[in-house]
Amino acid sequence: MKTLKLPTPSRPAESDAGRWASLWKTWAGRIPRILLLLLVLGVLDVARFFIWPDVADLKKSNPETTAFMEYRKEQWENLGRKKKTVRHQWVRLRDISPNLVKAVTIAEDDRFWMHEGFDLEGIEEALLRNLEEGRLAAGGSTISQQLVKNLYFSPEKSLTRKLREAVVTWRVENALSKTRILELYLNCIEWGDGIFGIGAASHHYYGKSPSALTPREAASLAAVLPNPLKWTPTSQSRVVKLRTRIILRRLERRLQQDAPGSDG
Repeated sequence: MKTLKLPTPSRPAESDAGRWASLWKTWAGRIPRILLLLLVLGVLDVARFFIWPDVADLKKSNPETTAFMEYRKEQWENLGRKKKTVRHQWVRLRDISPNLVKAVTIAEDDRFWMHEGFDLEGIEEALLRNLEEGRLAAGGSTISQQLVKNLYFSPEKSLTRKLREAVVTWRVENALSKTRILELYLNCIEWGDGIFGIGAASHHYYGKSPSALTPREAASLAAVLPNPLKWTPTSQSRVVKLRTRIILRRLERRLQQDAPGSDG
């Protein structure tokens, strides 16, 4: 006599909700470890800038190129502008007109000689301005921070880059004198498309050496630093003219205060 085999009842298919719940349960236990790993990697990435680059080498050695110069060259190559070259001429600080030195510090970092690389008042002012205007209208970076960004980093805007920049800025301020930082800055910053440093900028825009710059020329050069690819010192732009007038007024007052016999 044949035995009848009853069909084995099939297992009900797992619902989509059940699969997602199972998957979440699997990954939920791993998330803290993943976050911890990312945190450790981020800390190590920033920490390496406590020993690299060798900023002490800048005490006596003038950099032949900067990260910003290389970034521009890469941009030109991507745009097919292979014949474009960087114009750069090193100038000692003592061979740069005091008009230019004062104009740039007035425009970019008026508390440069007083702070230690970070201007907390300037950062607060920049944050308030950004909140008022609802956009990133001001950055609050000091001359030391801008120098470090030009020498070692790119224009990329990220928290990680700012942290790296802060570490190297602290090291630069501890390794170099203020006058050396300023000399490096004036010789490395961008003053136009392919124009880097005051030596190249002074000859390009005014056909003279940096030592011969007048107060108005110095104010015009300082006025375009926030956006040197869009503005030029000799342009008829209303924005450049307004910025030049404001800087020039402050520069003239500063020169008058510093003049021999001045009561200031």
